[in-house]
Amino acid sequence: MMFLVRSSLFVVCCSLFVLIFAFGCESPGTREKSSPLQQLTEQKADLQKQLEQARTENDRLKKQVSTLSGLPVDKRADAVYHLQAVKIGRFTNLFDKDKNGTKETLIVYVQPIDETGDSIKAAGAVDVQLWDLNKKESEALLAQWRAEPNEIKELWFDSIVASSYRLTFDVSAVVEKAENELTVKIAFTDYLSGRTFTDQKAVRP
Repeated sequence: MMFLVRSSLFVVCCSLFVLIFAFGCESPGTREKSSPLQQLTEQKADLQKQLEQARTENDRLKKQVSTLSGLPVDKRADAVYHLQAVKIGRFTNLFDKDKNGTKETLIVYVQPIDETGDSIKAAGAVDVQLWDLNKKESEALLAQWRAEPNEIKELWFDSIVASSYRLTFDVSAVVEKAENELTVKIAFTDYLSGRTFTDQKAVRP
């Protein structure tokens, strides 16, 4: 009887040893592989995190709307810029950019001006025309271009003299000689108010 008990204990011990050895020798890849249940748990945790972020953003937007709703309409309008004019900058002219002796590049500086007389980065579209008023009417318009808001927003230029949009055009195909006086005309459509502002400037090479 005692022998049978000892034999049984020996068998159990051997079995435990085998199980422990097998568990200890389990490859890292086998243990690291996620089960379907673990994957679902992780996905649930990610979704809960995204939901919490969405709730936080929603609360922020609600507070912002509440703040704006509490302001009188005239106060909100006063906080927005009011475009009063658009001017062509004084450095607008023809230039020899590649230093080959020919002024083939037209650079136009466009300055949106607010009610305080400051240059502002107003959103809008710009139509630019180059004229030779010495020619007959049917031939006077040499070239015209249009720059959309998404284009000009990258062209804002700050200098000591003034801040403005700086637009560059190749006029080598339309300007034969940079000797005669030309005229630059612009039309700026303000996307906030819908108003269009115009200006023109004589270019004297």
